[in-house]
Amino acid sequence: MPPLPKKRWESMAKGLVLGALFTSFLLLLYSYAVPPLHAGLASTTPEDMAPCSPSPSESELVNPARGSARECQPQRDIVFMKTHKTASSTLLNILFRFGQKHRLKFAFPSGRNDFDYPAFFERSLVQDYQPGACFNIICNHMRFHYQEVRGLVPPNATFITVLRDPARLFESSFHYFGSVVPLTWKLSSQDKLAEFLQDPDRYYDPNGYNAHYLRNLLFFDLGYDSSLDPSSPQVEEHILEVERRFHLVLLQEYFDESLVLLKDLLCWELEDVLYFKLNARRDSPVPRLSGELYRRATAWNMLDARLYRHFNASFWHKVEAFGRERMAHEVAALRSANEHMRRICIDGGQAVDAAAIQDSAMQPWQPLGTKSILGYNLKKSIGRRHEQLCRRMLTPEIQYLMDLGANLWVTKLWKLIRDFLRW
Repeated sequence: MPPLPKKRWESMAKGLVLGALFTSFLLLLYSYAVPPLHAGLASTTPEDMAPCSPSPSESELVNPARGSARECQPQRDIVFMKTHKTASSTLLNILFRFGQKHRLKFAFPSGRNDFDYPAFFERSLVQDYQPGACFNIICNHMRFHYQEVRGLVPPNATFITVLRDPARLFESSFHYFGSVVPLTWKLSSQDKLAEFLQDPDRYYDPNGYNAHYLRNLLFFDLGYDSSLDPSSPQVEEHILEVERRFHLVLLQEYFDESLVLLKDLLCWELEDVLYFKLNARRDSPVPRLSGELYRRATAWNMLDARLYRHFNASFWHKVEAFGRERMAHEVAALRSANEHMRRICIDGGQAVDAAAIQDSAMQPWQPLGTKSILGYNLKKSIGRRHEQLCRRMLTPEIQYLMDLGANLWVTKLWKLIRDFLRW
């Protein structure tokens, strides 16, 4: 065989060198950006982690009343435990807008848009953290560690989170995160979710990479062992602990009612809780879970099911205390105001596919390998009164974080790599 031409040989050599360097760089970035799944709870000492405030006693944690609407003051110190695939991005936008409007101090992650999830939260992960630092709002994805979070906010901070029907959450998580969970790669049918639920133990390893996305994700996000036996007394203990620590647990299926309760709890105005649905996924060609598959998904996520049942019941107790008629009136007012803003802000009046979004600043983050998350086009002509509010209501999470001053260099670099490789 004749020798390769010199230029071709040099080109191949350069390609090999660049490929090796790029691969090494990706491995280094990966080791920095992706924490170990089973990292233990953060251990801190008073010397290097001085708290913003002393931890309240257990009795002080039990849903303290905020006072009546006539006498309460708007609450500005908030911890939002952002769970996955629960309309949490929509709620995050509400908190971003409120904090920006009142010039509040956010505890942002450093480098990424989450606090090194799925590792447990540590206060040292907060951007520009200094011992004793105090913040108004913490709201990015984390694996919850109560004592670490508690030390960053004032004693009267309000703790909130949001839950979702576990079968529906599992379905959404499976479709959104499936491509980054190697356990699913061996699934061969068109409806991979149905195939998985026929025999989940065949495809699931609790120690597998990103396996936490495939079982009891709510329990995991809240900082608990997602592989507990559902009959273990620890499960009930954890559920009651959540009840003690959180002033309000919202439900994704009753999002408007949840926001009304939140508005009342925080003594906010109607404008503060207006929203457009963000990070919504385009309808899948695969039918939604129903019948036997829905029951299998619920049984597979039994820890989350027990958690959800408990807070579904307590949610409606809160609605009863609030007043059914009053609730109906306030939900109608919220929906009417949202519809009014939709007509003012959104070009075409509805969400569109990623390819149809004209402004890159309005382009939501997409799951790996697909563009299934919908977004919006801002109307070209909006009156000065609503222009700023419209833009803020429609801005996706990553762009809003950067607007607020979060340093997302890892996330931005990852986006550049994905765009280059067309992932």
